[in-house]
Amino acid sequence: MRVVLVEPGSLLRKTVARLVEEGGHRVDAFSDSERALTHVAAHEDVACVITSLEVAPLCGLELCWSLRSLAGTTRPLAVIAMSADRAGRRLGEVLDSGADDFIVKPPEAVALHARLRVVERALALQRQLIRDAETDPLTQLLNRGGFLRRAEAVLAGRGSGDDLLSALMIDIDHFKAINDRHGHDGGDRVIRAVADLLRETGALTGRIGGEEFAVLMPGHGLGSAGVVAERIRQGCARLRVPGRRGPIPVTGSLGLAAWTAGDTLETLLARADRALYAAKAGGRNQVMAGAGDRFDRVS
Repeated sequence: MRVVLVEPGSLLRKTVARLVEEGGHRVDAFSDSERALTHVAAHEDVACVITSLEVAPLCGLELCWSLRSLAGTTRPLAVIAMSADRAGRRLGEVLDSGADDFIVKPPEAVALHARLRVVERALALQRQLIRDAETDPLTQLLNRGGFLRRAEAVLAGRGSGDDLLSALMIDIDHFKAINDRHGHDGGDRVIRAVADLLRETGALTGRIGGEEFAVLMPGHGLGSAGVVAERIRQGCARLRVPGRRGPIPVTGSLGLAAWTAGDTLETLLARADRALYAAKAGGRNQVMAGAGDRFDRVS
């Protein structure tokens, strides 16, 4: 586990860092609380912060608040506060400020190691809860909310507004007829088969509706994204999913859009969605690319 330690005293900082390392953890130690906060924000693999309450320029309570705000509901992050106040008179205030635990400094090795083991168990559970909240149970792809959050993170991390980025929307053709003929269990098998096909692309993929999927492809313009989309379309057409009345033939309609200046995630996906509907209106089992109000057939 990667741990950030914030302690102004150099001797105690070295002592606590050594104890944490003896527990098998990696430590990044700081005397400056503002620098520590910036470091945690830049390194999402930091799982735990151990901070003295006697720090500056952000005081310990301010740092706890800032760390809890930074983590939000989607980043597993534990905060352990330390203080020389052995009476623990500020315990309630510390926990209300966002800390998960409190330890008197200098901490004893046994107590510190035990608390870090508790942190590891709690974070493992939190990660599982976050995964479950973002995962579609039928396909194990991201669900709509998970996809949109991850896609926004991709956009936020783009190095340049000129970086290539494309979005793809996929809809399984005549899905109601598949359910009517082969039952909902047959329809579920088709959805899973298409999801497995999309997973092979390695791109950010989510099931955003009943039989509808979205794919975000950083580094791809319309040309290379069109190649991927056509590969998906052909893969769908080759599927033969077991059904009540024999193999279920599958085809998909796909809509493609590339990032343009001024786009947001919402406008990019909306353009891909319009291209998808153009593909369906044009006879299905095809890829259409949207550029402005014009839609061109890719395949």
